[in-house]
This record gives sequence, structure tokens and C-alpha cells, in this order.
Amino acid sequence: MLQTQAEAKISPLRMLVTSGIGLMFDSLDVGILAFVVVVLKNAWHLTAQQVGMLGSINLVGMAVGAAMAGMLADRFGRKNVFLWTLLVYSLATGASALAVGFASLFVLRFLVGWGLGGELPVATTFVLESSPEQERARRVVWLESFWALGSLVSAILSYFVIPTLGWRIAFLIGAVPALYAIVLRRELPESPLFKKLSKTKKESPWSKFSLLWSQTNRTQTIVLWVLWFSILFAYYGMFLWLPSIMVGKGFSVVRSFGYTLLMTLAQFPGYISAAYLVETWGRKKVLVLYSILSAFFSLLFGFAPNTAVLLIAGLGLSFFNLGAIGSLYAFSVEQYPTAYRGTGMGWAMGFGRIGGLIAPYLVGILVGTHVAISSIFGMFFVITLIAALVAWIWGLETKGRASVS
Repeated sequence: MLQTQAEAKISPLRMLVTSGIGLMFDSLDVGILAFVVVVLKNAWHLTAQQVGMLGSINLVGMAVGAAMAGMLADRFGRKNVFLWTLLVYSLATGASALAVGFASLFVLRFLVGWGLGGELPVATTFVLESSPEQERARRVVWLESFWALGSLVSAILSYFVIPTLGWRIAFLIGAVPALYAIVLRRELPESPLFKKLSKTKKESPWSKFSLLWSQTNRTQTIVLWVLWFSILFAYYGMFLWLPSIMVGKGFSVVRSFGYTLLMTLAQFPGYISAAYLVETWGRKKVLVLYSILSAFFSLLFGFAPNTAVLLIAGLGLSFFNLGAIGSLYAFSVEQYPTAYRGTGMGWAMGFGRIGGLIAPYLVGILVGTHVAISSIFGMFFVITLIAALVAWIWGLETKGRASVS
């Protein structure tokens, strides 16, 4: 009875913030890895391919975690699975501080990825189903803006902590969400739409997966899988390598971290603008526009002739790339009904992680074989434009739908 009364008191805004802090810790971990590998590359004498493998195995875990957690959330509830994934990734992050070499860190990064990948689609579904109809897409984007906050915190920690206290302390800080999960267990209610659904007969997870490929849903499923693959390919390929690329352009490690921190600040207005526009223009229009502009700034970054242009391009890239990802979440989570929303969202993001898996390793190979940075970012330009084209031609606008139930 006490839990029911506590759940009744929590407002949608408080639920958004409470869930968003969980995503902030997710982003904190991903961001820390990008800075840690710069240090470990020298300390452990890692090759460019090994650096890429550390980013890729994280994405393998995220792909598996997203697909599994999405189906579990449709079966056991959004709240429970959100907490399980939060615990897995935070404990594995803390254990990463004890890694003694490439092999042990490689295994732990898979477990981190599993929890992290599982949390993202479940938290997004959770917030959508717990928000007022006229605010649902905006709140989904606001939820994803906590990712930018985590990126900023990771950049600050990496700038001040790693050079002085070392990378192990940075990973230990990433274990804090294990304690936060205890708070969430008491604070969060279950999604009201899932509560209604749980009173009806539950289908098996695999029967729900088959619904994604029914005649009604097939086009949306293909579109979502292509979009998530393309956009996460570009995001992880660019941002996991950003500090290393800055060092490769001749900047010191500390100065590289400082410039990356500055670029990270642009993610916030990117999310804020997308959050406003998805309810004004529509999810699809914002996704297409921001993807096109993200592609443009990625090309400018690759061909930047000097530091000033490099910083401008980096700021524009952070602004529009993260705004595009925020609008993609809002676009995606409304494509399926409650009964298999978690499954649809989880599998789309899980397939997208394959793109994120390939990209860091591929960039490692290209850097290792001395391919020009301009050519690498030209590749990201093409991939992001493909995503914009697919969304524009075949994407289904969900703004103005009467219900997502």
C-alpha cells in the first residue's frame, strides 16, 4: 500500500528526471571510454585495431542487450527491466577499474554494453507511456538530452580526473548508478499503459517479434532498422574516435580533451531545439533536417583547414547529430502499439548497434592504414545522407496521432 501511495505522488516531470539520470550515467560511461582509450593506447601499447575492438565489443553487448531487454520489458514491465539493466552496466563499469590488460577489459566492456544497450529502449518506452499525449515526443527528446549531460560530465571528469588520478578512478565513478538503482526502486511507478496491458493475455516474446514483420508493420520496421544502423554508425564512428583524432591532428592530450569538452557543450542546444520542434514541425521533418545538417558538418570537420574551422565544424556536428538522435527516439517509439513497443524499439536499436559496432573498428583499420581523416568523414557524410533520404521517402509521421496505446 505504501508503494502505491508513493507511486501516485510522483509527477510525470519527476519521472522524466528520475529516468533521465539513469541515461546520464549511461552516457557518462560511453564518454569515459573514449577518453580512457587515449591513455590506454600508450600505457598498454594497444594497436589502432585493438582500440577499435574495445569500442566495438561495447556495441556487441548493446545490440544483444537492446533486443533482449525490449522483449523482457514487454513481458515483465518497463520499470523492472530498467532497474536490471542499470545494475548490470554500473557494476560492470566499476569492475572495469580492476582490468589488468586488454582481454579482461574486453570482456567487461561486453557486460557494460549489455546493460547500457538494454536500458536505452526501455527508458524511452517508459517515459513515452507515462507522459501526457500532447507532450510525449517532447519529453522523449528531453529524456535523451540527459545523454548530452552525461557526455559533458564524462568530458569534465576526463579532463580533470584522468590526467591526475588515472583512468581507474574514472571507471569507479561510473559504478555510482548501482546505488542510484536503489532509489529508483522506490521512486518509479510502472508505465500506466503497460499496467492496462498486463491485465490482458500476454503473448510470447517471439510472437511479438513476428508482428514487427507483419504486412502492417513491415515498412516501419525496415525504415527504423536502416535509420538506427546509419545514424549509430556515424555517431559511434565519429565520437568514440574524436579525442584520438584531435591528438592525431597535432593537439596534446589535455588540449584535445579541452576542445572535445567544448564541442560537447553544443549537444545541449541541439537537444533543446529538437525537443521544441518535434511537437511543432513533426518528428519526421526534424529528423530529416538535422540529419542533413549533421552530414554537412561531418564533411566540414573532415576537411577543416585550420583550428577555427575544426571547432566550428565540431560544434555544428555535436548540435545536429545529437538533435537528430533525439528526434529519432521520438520518431521510433511511436511506430508500434504498447503490446510490442518495447520489442520493436529494442530490436531497431539492437540492429542499429551493429552499425555502431562496425564503425569504431572500421575507423581503427582506416587510421591504422593511414587513410586520410577527410576520407573517413566523407564516409560518414554519405551514410548520414542515406538515413535522411530513407526517413523522408518512407518514414511515417506520427505527430497528431490520437493515441499510442
